[in-house]
Amino acid sequence: MQGNLPPEAQEKIEELQGLQETAQTVAVQKQEAESGLQQAEMALEELDEIDADTTMFRQIGDLYVETEFDEAESELEEKVSTLEIRLETLEKQEERVQQQFESLQEDLEGLLGGGAVGGPAGPGGPGAGGA
Repeated sequence: MQGNLPPEAQEKIEELQGLQETAQTVAVQKQEAESGLQQAEMALEELDEIDADTTMFRQIGDLYVETEFDEAESELEEKVSTLEIRLETLEKQEERVQQQFESLQEDLEGLLGGGAVGGPAGPGGPGAGGA
C-alpha cells in the first residue's frame, strides 16, 4: 500500500511512526516517575507518624544502612522534588510530541488530499479510501 504513495507522504508516515515510538517511551517514563513520586510521598507521610528518635535504615543496593531521621527525611524530600521536576519535564515532552504528531498528520492529509483522517500510521490510513 505504501509503495503507491508519493515519497513525501512515505517520509511523513515514517516520521509519524517514529513519533509514536517516542510517545510510547515518554509515556512509560512518565508512568515510572509517577509511581516513584507516589512511593516517595507515601514514605514522607509515614515519617510524619514516626518518632524522630526511631532507628532508621536506608537501602543501598542489597544492604540496609543505619541513617539519621533528618537525613532520611531530607533525602526523601529531595527525591520528591526531583521526581516532580522530572514529571513536569515529561509532561511537556509529551505535549510537544503530540503537537508534532498532529502537525505531521495535517501535513500528510494535505499531501493526500484529506484522505488520511482515520490515522495515517495504520494500514488502513493513507490511500485506503482513495480513488
